[in-house]
Amino acid sequence: MLFKRIESEGLAHYSYIFGHNGKAAVIDPRLDCGIYLEMAVGNGYRINHIFETHRNEDYLSGSAELARRSGAEVWHADSQLDYDYGTSVKDGDVWKIGGLTLTALHTPGHTEGSMSYLLRDPDGNPWIVFTGDLIFAGDVGRTDFLGKENLERMAGLQYDSIYEKILPLGDGVIMCAAHGAGSVCGGDIAQRTYTTVGMEREYNPHLQYDDRNSFIKNTAKIMEYAPYFKAMEKENLEGRIMGGRMPIPMPLSAKEVHRMSQNCYVLDTRDYNAFASAHVPGAISIWAEGVPSFTGWFIPTEKPIILVNDSDNPKPIVRKLIRIGFHNLAGYLSGGMLKWHMAGLKSASVETVSVQELCGILDAGVETWILDVRSEKEQHRGRRIPNAHNIPVTHIIENMDNIPEDKTVFIFCGSGLRAMTAASLMKREERNNVVVILGGMSGWSSVTCELE
Repeated sequence: MLFKRIESEGLAHYSYIFGHNGKAAVIDPRLDCGIYLEMAVGNGYRINHIFETHRNEDYLSGSAELARRSGAEVWHADSQLDYDYGTSVKDGDVWKIGGLTLTALHTPGHTEGSMSYLLRDPDGNPWIVFTGDLIFAGDVGRTDFLGKENLERMAGLQYDSIYEKILPLGDGVIMCAAHGAGSVCGGDIAQRTYTTVGMEREYNPHLQYDDRNSFIKNTAKIMEYAPYFKAMEKENLEGRIMGGRMPIPMPLSAKEVHRMSQNCYVLDTRDYNAFASAHVPGAISIWAEGVPSFTGWFIPTEKPIILVNDSDNPKPIVRKLIRIGFHNLAGYLSGGMLKWHMAGLKSASVETVSVQELCGILDAGVETWILDVRSEKEQHRGRRIPNAHNIPVTHIIENMDNIPEDKTVFIFCGSGLRAMTAASLMKREERNNVVVILGGMSGWSSVTCELE
């Protein structure tokens, strides 16, 4: 027997491989799909089937690429869409994978054609249900991709799918969703590594409402929609082929980067303190772990990118970028900022102060303009700085005119990471009146400005 879950860091995306008697299948593979082949071959299995639970929006599917490399057949959901590859799944379709049986369950809600898949063990017992983005641990999938006018209808379909298709499977059935905590496809996914239908029936707050109307009223919400989602939707209908290997960006000299940076986006993934000290003018600061979640908000997928990191090994960042559709990699700064300085090129910097220093400034009576770039959910659930101006980092660019140019702007978030990203976006627009606050709420000690 083979069963493994594969997590894509930064996206909180879960894909699965399972098999029996030498035959295997994969659910919702990512684009860099070599890991599934390694797991299958390493355990004496051959991948015969690839299943998609829905057309994805937040990452590039690896179905077409994995099919090319394995010879497996692709079965896709959302059959009303015009796919360039694979075969559409119908409700009730059944497949044999060794001694295991997989059955398709039409479970609309997240998308109109979403499919869940029930896996039965060799004795025919319901064992695992793969729910895609229909329902997660402690949460349900977003239902707003068809617009506000369809929001309540999709939430109603989601309720029907959960209560008519998933919950009747039995409390002991293991539930495997397509995402974990941190995904943009849910609002508040629980940090439970694994869950069951019974646990969700008992603990999922969205399953505690009295009736269908209450469920719709409390779950039908418009959420943030990153610009790169549209590109992912298109490419996931076409079926991206990677050609069997990761793209390898070329090493660039400091002078080449200086010349090319006028027509490229420079993405700096170093520690925020290193970025603050010195960086390529115009560079955007996104820490390495934040690349999958934030790059698509600030850089168009088709634009060329130059990477700056702490080493001459850009592969970990490249892997994160290709998963969200960024393939136009112009190169990376060979030797990092050391070579930039050695070339005698001008660098930029960002002023920083600790949270305790900001508290001292407030207590001294100095007029301040504080920009809180945490998400709306964080601002509502956590403590807040009185009179701070709240603009989530993902909306800084379109709100640039609402930030004063004639005052020093102190930028605050939970740690300093997103604050540095916001500062880099502002400096890219020649807003040099920014100071990043390092440290979160835990270090707050102002006497005159106590947290709310």
